[in-house]
Amino acid sequence: MASTWTLSNAVEKIADGEKTDTWGQITNRNFDILDRAASGVGTIDLSGSGAAHSLSTADGTTGDALSDGMYKVLVLSGATEACTITVSPNDASKFYLVDNDSGFDVTFTQGSGSNVSISNGSTGVIYCDGGGATAAVKSIIDSTTLTTLGITASAAELNILDGVTATTAELNILDGVTSTTAELNILDGVTATAAELNYNDITTLGTSEASKVVTADANGVVTFDNGISEEFTAVTSSSNATTVNSRDGTVFSHTLTENTTFTFSNPAASGKASGFSLKIVQDASASGYTVTWPAAVDWSGGTTPTLTSAANAVDQFVFYTHDGGTTYYGFLAGSNLG
Repeated sequence: MASTWTLSNAVEKIADGEKTDTWGQITNRNFDILDRAASGVGTIDLSGSGAAHSLSTADGTTGDALSDGMYKVLVLSGATEACTITVSPNDASKFYLVDNDSGFDVTFTQGSGSNVSISNGSTGVIYCDGGGATAAVKSIIDSTTLTTLGITASAAELNILDGVTATTAELNILDGVTSTTAELNILDGVTATAAELNYNDITTLGTSEASKVVTADANGVVTFDNGISEEFTAVTSSSNATTVNSRDGTVFSHTLTENTTFTFSNPAASGKASGFSLKIVQDASASGYTVTWPAAVDWSGGTTPTLTSAANAVDQFVFYTHDGGTTYYGFLAGSNLG
């Protein structure tokens, strides 16, 4: 009775009374096969394979070279294009750890069943079910496995971590994080630098400080630790009309080059106070231009102030309202200041 071979790794099974004088060599070969199948690492050179490569596990005898398909770990190299690796025979069950350093994506197949693709630069844990013509190749670790572990992130989402250089200590900051997915997703799309995010690192809530955001305290109060710098807005007239828009600031000036009628727009809503200062300057012509104020202005003392008419003269006014602009309380803060 002749020798036979195991199906998956082609270990030779010597029949009774066979292989006289070669039994020892065959046994040594079998040990080599078992060693390769248990933990052997083999480089699979795809440089001459093109788009197709056969990874075989062949029966052999004394002196025959061992097959590449017997390795446990397959290190792929030298591909010249994307390659399909066919595991043969199709009725052999196989288990492989794959490291694809070939330069191209590879696909493992054994029969008409499912296949597994491993991207260049990636690794995979796969098995071939040895189902014959309909044999399938499957991954041991895939999205289903991750779900079983409780991981719901997609491959694309997990790949965001590719290249992260954080230390163990830095990653351990996440230990104990109780934020929800929705809360963490607020960060999705943030383009601020570390320096910009650190603007939020304040010492005392509600008190301003250099190079930090301005915050309000628990009572909604903002305390400015240093001076306040405010934009100075010059307004101009058109066809004897001038508009002061409260949304443009709180400090305004206007140089008279003609008689003009003022309009005050966009005050704060009723119940909220808003105000502004307005500097009126006569131009150098000494023409004594006049202004017509909005009817909503209630002047201090009940009398509308008279502008200084001299060339380059300055009159300073202050206005505020708390009823949505129905009434503006007006004050002449200084006159003939030029």
